[in-house]
Amino acid sequence: MKKIKGIRIGMASCGIAAGAESIYKEIDDYLKKNSFDIPLVKVGCVGMCHNEPIMDILTKEGKYTYGNLKPKDISPIIESHLKGREKTDKNLITKPGETYSYFEKQKKIVTENAGVIDPESIEEYIQMGGYKSSEQGLNMKPEEIIEEVKKSGLRGRGGAGFPTHLKWQFTAREKSKEKYIICNADEGDPGAFMDRSILEGDPHRVIEGMIIGGWAVSASEGYFYVRAEYPLAIKRLEIAIHQAREKGFLGKNFLGSGFDFDIKIKKGAGAFVCGEETALLKSIQGERGMPRPRPPFPAQKGLWGKPTVINNVETWANIPWIIRNGGEALAEIGTKGSKGTKVFALAGKVKRGGSIEVPMGTTLREIIFDIGGGMEEDMEFKGVQLGGPSGGILPKEYLDTPVDYESLTKAGAIMGSGGMIVLSNHDCMVDTARFFLNFTQEESCGKCAPCRVGTKRMLEILDRIIEGKAEEKDMNKLSDLAEKVKEYSLCGLGQTAPNPVLTTLRYFKDEYLSHILESRCPAKVCENLIRYRITDKCTGCTLCAKKCPTNTIIGEVGSKHTIIQDNCIKCGTCLEVCPVNAVEVVDNAG
Repeated sequence: MKKIKGIRIGMASCGIAAGAESIYKEIDDYLKKNSFDIPLVKVGCVGMCHNEPIMDILTKEGKYTYGNLKPKDISPIIESHLKGREKTDKNLITKPGETYSYFEKQKKIVTENAGVIDPESIEEYIQMGGYKSSEQGLNMKPEEIIEEVKKSGLRGRGGAGFPTHLKWQFTAREKSKEKYIICNADEGDPGAFMDRSILEGDPHRVIEGMIIGGWAVSASEGYFYVRAEYPLAIKRLEIAIHQAREKGFLGKNFLGSGFDFDIKIKKGAGAFVCGEETALLKSIQGERGMPRPRPPFPAQKGLWGKPTVINNVETWANIPWIIRNGGEALAEIGTKGSKGTKVFALAGKVKRGGSIEVPMGTTLREIIFDIGGGMEEDMEFKGVQLGGPSGGILPKEYLDTPVDYESLTKAGAIMGSGGMIVLSNHDCMVDTARFFLNFTQEESCGKCAPCRVGTKRMLEILDRIIEGKAEEKDMNKLSDLAEKVKEYSLCGLGQTAPNPVLTTLRYFKDEYLSHILESRCPAKVCENLIRYRITDKCTGCTLCAKKCPTNTIIGEVGSKHTIIQDNCIKCGTCLEVCPVNAVEVVDNAG
């Protein structure tokens, strides 16, 4: 029994979705059944979402990490440790002294505690040095804290990359008895889950960052603005705030210092536009989340008309590390204009998806092929979507682009909050651009005409293109519209909504031309431009005919079947169920 010092099981949303709750129960039942006094701890996401559910066995030799677990795997693994057998289990990822290649080019700052501590235990956070930075910060003058943040070169990790210290300076200089601190956790980009992972894995770290920020700008109240679709993150935030109050880190008279600071949670209803600062402020105030013109900026006139600092989850999570290690330590990491690390949600057609944290300046090639392990099923890399619906799609020619604010902007994409979706030769770039534009068009608040009307007209052109009904001149109309929407929209949502369209027009023009001039989708994705066909491989098993929802497939048992094209709805069921791969997708030229 002494051979195992403890067991950790990843219980973030990704782990739970993969079956971690049943793994936890299996471990707990096993330990109780055998009367083993071994600590069993729930932790957050360590980043290896592709290996969930994940379990760590802690021994005197070090840590053994297991992944892709099933309940039946648990007792053999634990028994192998207790009985001293060789650890050659198929689920073993790393032994003590080994580093999983997924982490070799990563650097953990924001996520250093994720997957290590119980996010629902303030004691474990304190054991890792938690709340020491806030105590240290309160022994500094507010201007000294802002100076350390300035030295660090930290820029907002929510997308725009505005220097963090400047926001704080603007609010600190305002003469007002009431000031506010806000954590923007309204993470709404498709494919993005960075903020959720941080809040689920280390909520106290973000709280501590906000405490330090509150002292630096003389704010006494803070808000978490979290979308209601993040129930686990909200639950763990509520627990963390309650624990921090009990320990005296929140509330009146912080550890006897005379500083008052407390935090509330506001649940967002899921409107993407509320990620924009001024719309977020309206939502907290109980109004409809709609942006307003700036200036005045929130730093001068924010929540309830009072000076307000708004930063996102990752930005706040950097602050305790900066105070603990000094601003210059962060400035040593990254590039000249982009300091520190960046957390990304690596998703799409990549083998090893998950949450990663890399130094600024790491190239897209290193992220996708070294960390991500390359393309799943050995597909061909086609592009990567950066920055969510507000970002752009970069082709393979840009794989050696360093991930920093300036390089990505120059290429036509943006850093964004950190979504990174890898696309393959099976993805249609026109359809992908339409997907993201459709998202932003639906999420537009409708306040300004360039965004409300412009994105709708752009979407109509894209619809014509993927249906094979467009003309070549439509490409010029689409480009002109995109530039006008970008220039004249009121807020960041409209100003960046055209980016996926503009980058695909720039880098994948040939795909647009194939759709328009040849009525052909090279990726075989756009329904109006493809057909399903049964080849001579067909054995006449009749499975496709039985599963077809529209009875479109005909043929005798033992004979080759045929699809009646006029009735086919192109649902793809026949392709999925065929046991001999006799169904193929062809474009209109095939």
